[in-house]
Amino acid sequence: MDGNGRWAAARGYPRFYGHIRGAARVKEVVRASREIGVRALTLYAFSTENWKRPEEELAVLWKILRKYLRREVGELKKQGIRLHVIGEIDRLPRDAGMELRSAVETLSGGRHMELTFALSYGGRAEILAAAKSIAREALQGKLDPESLGEAEFAARLATGGLPGSGDVDLMIRTSGEKRISNFLLWQSSYAELDFPEVQWPEFTVERYRECLQAFSTRKRRFGGV
Repeated sequence: MDGNGRWAAARGYPRFYGHIRGAARVKEVVRASREIGVRALTLYAFSTENWKRPEEELAVLWKILRKYLRREVGELKKQGIRLHVIGEIDRLPRDAGMELRSAVETLSGGRHMELTFALSYGGRAEILAAAKSIAREALQGKLDPESLGEAEFAARLATGGLPGSGDVDLMIRTSGEKRISNFLLWQSSYAELDFPEVQWPEFTVERYRECLQAFSTRKRRFGGV
């Protein structure tokens, strides 16, 4: 969900205003996904690199997150949406972490759509953590590295508990920036990519539907013919 700060700055607003407008788009896109029939939606909300941002901006981000969860958890539960969180959650402020854990528990019974927030998340760190886990088990004699396959490795990633081990079908990055910025690197190995030329606060449900429609016309061969 790229471009909140730049969208605000281009209009003479402080960066945090872009995050507030961006939160409204989250609400709209999540609801639209449920209506359309999307089975799993992952939102890259905060990367490990985003910790470099000013403290004032970070404080606003956590406040927006808490407010979103408080306002939306009831509706998400009504819609049968289950919430997951991936990333270094322990790095988040205590109140934000508590709000997240409470929401995850409240929505644990959802069966119609899987919604995942990536917070303090980095794809390289995720892969490295999985490799370290495997190395420890091998050293302890609990695992034969030669027996390890892709499915077993994927199960050790943060998305291991998600349907299909979190493999990405379509990755959308708003703002027109054509890079994936350390997001779900393993899971996106065969993802279709879309880089709409709009900032996240301008990413309407109509534009989202256009991305999904374009995706539906693509032929995915996964290395075949």
